[in-house]
Amino acid sequence: MLVTVETGVRAGRASRKAEGVEERAAILRPGSSHAVLCPTMNPAGPAWLRLQVLCPLLAVLLSPWSLWAVEECTWQVVLNKFEAVGKNFGSDRFFEQEPLDTVGSLFSLLVDAPIDLDQKYMSFPYYLKINYSCKGESSEALVRKGHLTGLKPVVLVTFQSPVNFNRWKLEQLQIQMEAAPFRSKDQCNAEEVCVMSWYTPMPVKNGSVVMRVDVSSNGQGPFIPNKRFQVNINGFLKRQQDNNSTQFTVGNELFEMIPRSFVNVSSRPLWYTVDQSPVLILGGMSDEKSILLTDTNFNDFFLVELSIDSCWVGSFYCPQASFTATIYDAIATESTLFIRQNQLVYYFTGTYTTLHESNHGTENWVRVLPHECIKKLCPVHFHSNGSEYIMALTVGKHEGYVHFGTITDGRVSFKMLPRQKSVCERIEDTYFPGVVGCSITWAIYIEGDSILLLLVETEDNTAQKHFLVVSFSLVTDSLEVLYIIPKFIPDARGLEFLMLIGTESYTTFPMVPKGMSYNPFNHLLFIWGNFLLQSYDNENYIYLADFPKELSIKYLVNSFHGDIAVVTETEEIWYLLEGSYRLYKLFPSHGWELHVSLQMMHQSSLYAPNETMVTLFYEDRSLYQLVYLVNSQQGRLVKRLVPVEQLLMYQQLSGRYLLSRQRSHQRLSFTNFCPFTVMRLRDLPKPQVYTRQERYRAQPPGVLEPSGFHTESSLAVYQGLLYYLLWLHSKYDKPYADPVHHSTWRWWKNKKQDQDYYHYLASNWQSAGNVYIDMNNYEKIYDLKAEYQLPERIFLDKGTTYRFSIFMTARGHSFKSKPEPGNIFRLQSQVDLGVVLADPYCTEVVVKQNILINRNSVLFLVTLRDKKVCFDHGISGHDPMKTSMLVKVVGSSGHCFQNTNQGPRMQGNLMVPLLIGCPPGKRLAFDITYTLQYNRLQNKHYFNCVRPDPEMPCFLFRDIFYPFFLIQDLVTGDSGSFQGSYVLKVVGGGPTLDTIREYSEEEIYRFNSPLDNTDSLIWTTKNAATTHDSVFNILSHQSLGIEWLCLENSPCHDTIPHSIFAPEFFFKVLVSNRGVDNSTYCDHQLTFLLHIHGLPLSAKRALFILMCSASVFLSVVTFYIVICLLLPLMMKLCNFLRWKINNIVTSESYYTYSSSSRGFSSTSQTGSSVGSRVSFKVAEENKAGPDGTVKKSLT
Repeated sequence: MLVTVETGVRAGRASRKAEGVEERAAILRPGSSHAVLCPTMNPAGPAWLRLQVLCPLLAVLLSPWSLWAVEECTWQVVLNKFEAVGKNFGSDRFFEQEPLDTVGSLFSLLVDAPIDLDQKYMSFPYYLKINYSCKGESSEALVRKGHLTGLKPVVLVTFQSPVNFNRWKLEQLQIQMEAAPFRSKDQCNAEEVCVMSWYTPMPVKNGSVVMRVDVSSNGQGPFIPNKRFQVNINGFLKRQQDNNSTQFTVGNELFEMIPRSFVNVSSRPLWYTVDQSPVLILGGMSDEKSILLTDTNFNDFFLVELSIDSCWVGSFYCPQASFTATIYDAIATESTLFIRQNQLVYYFTGTYTTLHESNHGTENWVRVLPHECIKKLCPVHFHSNGSEYIMALTVGKHEGYVHFGTITDGRVSFKMLPRQKSVCERIEDTYFPGVVGCSITWAIYIEGDSILLLLVETEDNTAQKHFLVVSFSLVTDSLEVLYIIPKFIPDARGLEFLMLIGTESYTTFPMVPKGMSYNPFNHLLFIWGNFLLQSYDNENYIYLADFPKELSIKYLVNSFHGDIAVVTETEEIWYLLEGSYRLYKLFPSHGWELHVSLQMMHQSSLYAPNETMVTLFYEDRSLYQLVYLVNSQQGRLVKRLVPVEQLLMYQQLSGRYLLSRQRSHQRLSFTNFCPFTVMRLRDLPKPQVYTRQERYRAQPPGVLEPSGFHTESSLAVYQGLLYYLLWLHSKYDKPYADPVHHSTWRWWKNKKQDQDYYHYLASNWQSAGNVYIDMNNYEKIYDLKAEYQLPERIFLDKGTTYRFSIFMTARGHSFKSKPEPGNIFRLQSQVDLGVVLADPYCTEVVVKQNILINRNSVLFLVTLRDKKVCFDHGISGHDPMKTSMLVKVVGSSGHCFQNTNQGPRMQGNLMVPLLIGCPPGKRLAFDITYTLQYNRLQNKHYFNCVRPDPEMPCFLFRDIFYPFFLIQDLVTGDSGSFQGSYVLKVVGGGPTLDTIREYSEEEIYRFNSPLDNTDSLIWTTKNAATTHDSVFNILSHQSLGIEWLCLENSPCHDTIPHSIFAPEFFFKVLVSNRGVDNSTYCDHQLTFLLHIHGLPLSAKRALFILMCSASVFLSVVTFYIVICLLLPLMMKLCNFLRWKINNIVTSESYYTYSSSSRGFSSTSQTGSSVGSRVSFKVAEENKAGPDGTVKKSLT
């Protein structure tokens, strides 16, 4: 298809052209009011031809700038601690990770608010301060204008799941917040506001140290494009106690960058664990033990001189002739940094309390492999099995071995592979007996197959070198030579690629392999040197002929989403789109020169006449450079985007035009090789089902202030609410399912009925603390919509299907009819769609084509489905199988682009990573609500414990127990009864919560297996289904229930009661569907406590208690009878004894008082006479003797 642009002037001006008078013709760009003025000259000589071509070409090249004008405004985000909120300048470094107990006093004042005052509210250490700026305008005035026009930044924080899934739950969690406006604390003479910003809390989550912050607009005010920031925790910082400042633990920060460390210095690769490394490091500075360190993907960075000993231990087996302080290899993992200096390897583990139960950080650099000579460190870009990996290649005495390092929770360990003979010895023994020299050049670890791919260089006795691709299995310790690389570069004879099958001809240029690169998603292996080979099966290779054999590749940069960047020894940059065979030269190139010229016209600060590339890396599928610029004798490091699509457009336009004359006009025609003009994705399903992305929404509390500005107190309340929301999320993953499947249900369950009351208080400015907490602003989002693009990744459970449509409008007339048998003509489109599956034996795809001839368009219906054969059972989110799907429009690679407000975007190639296995966010939960209802219905009654626990209801021992379980999707909010089969085991227990113990494997078998013959069974069932080895019973939701036995040798047999109530027991129950349920890849494992009361006593103990009870009863009865019979006699005896005692006491009192009465006064005599009369009267009465007493008692 030809796109034409007419240039020149009207025929009426021909006479003036002939006289050589200069004219200017204005060419308007579509959708723009700007024009490019083109000189019109005498068409004599080559200068006229160049100008006539350049002018319309410039108009076409500048057309995207009309769309990019909206990018003049950009978001700005910095990190602030609470003390810095409201200050205009400064930012803090993200290294504090523990929540702060600073907001509890504020929440205690919110008496009339929908919060639980009994809970503890904490806050996070940092805030995000958000502003925006536009080129050439005052940022302060812009922010005020945006606030007055209703602009509110929306912040989406995405937490990266941790490496160690054995310690932390794997989940894809996001929190969407709305920023709160806040006035600056600086002095202001205005009535309302001078300087303001927006703030949101910066949340921290256990298990996550890498966070992405996406800032967007709420749709009001000025248009500002979305922007992403990396806000990662830097565990290599500490706070000084003397001045409260921060310093690096790995070394000393240097505040001056010496130009000789960067100018004309060779670039080096950036190695790290993809998506998991919060801190990136880069060495390679000549004769300096310094590195560049960043925790924001080089948006800012630090130059740090490492505190290592810099010693060099040379010996006869370490063939190194000189010493240098240069850090050659630097690799970053989730919490540990590795470097190689000379032949020594060091590591440093940061302080990450959110990752490790305790502080595993090191205080100094630790030297590993002290007795080895390490020539190279090889990175492993992806983690697996809860660990990260690194490989060290040796020289000297252990040549031919690989030191395989494992990093788990910051702990580093190495083992030497192979375990017995070296790789070189095995190659010599099995494949090449005449090998006299051998070394390993590169190593790749393929985690899915647990194998090492090794690039081995051998030399035979004739001094001929051979390069081999060798596979070594870590499981079987076996070695296999997969491929022998040809000695010379093949002769492609003008072809873009050449399949190497052994019959091709070769040039005289020797092949010199230097390294390998592997993509685990599409299984594409590259071998590079002064050539480029690619293979999908590690055995059959394709030679890519576009790369010049005169150049040599220094390193490859893989986006792992379908893009490859190649850097040569001469710092050239080449680009390859995976799935195609053509390489494009990006730098240096005519397109690059044109791009730099346009940037200079716009006075960009990211380009300079003298610059040196430091490294090249991918971030969010975009290619970036770290470049050292020298401008006016001033040097600085900048991170800038490499506009791949724009450079490809420039190259396509500059080389494919045709200049022709049509009458008096000059016609410039461009050839567009893109087979379509419009490409759209349609009918995309809701993304959360496949991306497994959980998202919460949290908005700031309302403030009762007319201006709407927040205060420090309201921001602190925002912190506490966000912390409590995350706390509820972490506590929701519990065995007993709530009646309502929502993590915030417990927060609001007792407050929802008063929602109108809280709104009434806020409407009348009566809310406590001058803040209003709206319960609807803190919720989980389950219904995210698709964004007209394929998701970032797709998780496939067993038999999962993913469907979407692709609508394309063909370029020109691209339909033709093809005759078929029966005089039927079938329409065919020239627009063809292909789908490439990395593992076609695991997934399948069906593409249906609908031709819309009246719209000159084609609609492709694509259906992707899992074949149910490539995965067994796994825990939710644990180690899924990596594969991919590539949707490709035939003929579109490097030719099709779409202009957007963020620049041109390549079309026609859609690569989506697929993860086959149990998706994260699915769990099995004990349905206590329905279990209680069904058990009450079947057993006709229900008896709870004497002391009921609402979180753990009891079940009676003698009742049949019918358990039910739920499959809950924490991502989509779905919750339904588990319909599959499962195995139930009692794996622990005890009479109290404090005495619960775990059972051994042998005990679990005896307590649960129907094959047990030791009288140890705890329970049984009438179901006949068992596992394939008949060891355990298989249950389902239709089972006949569980009968509790507690036989003689079981732990619950003969439980001693601790009170007058019947004995009770706590069973620790494990439920798993592994090996018995074929409906899913998920190994649903649930461990929960089951409280059983009313346990019977054993026969011996019951008889003993019966005999004791009978004995006590008979003793009490006998004693009662005896008491009743002997009571009169005992009463008589008691009365007699009392009479005797009284008589003795009275007699002694009489004589005592009589003898002492003479010595008293008259008053005393009167008193004594009265006492004497009383005594005499008593004595007279006592003369009656015992007979009178007996008579009185009988009456």
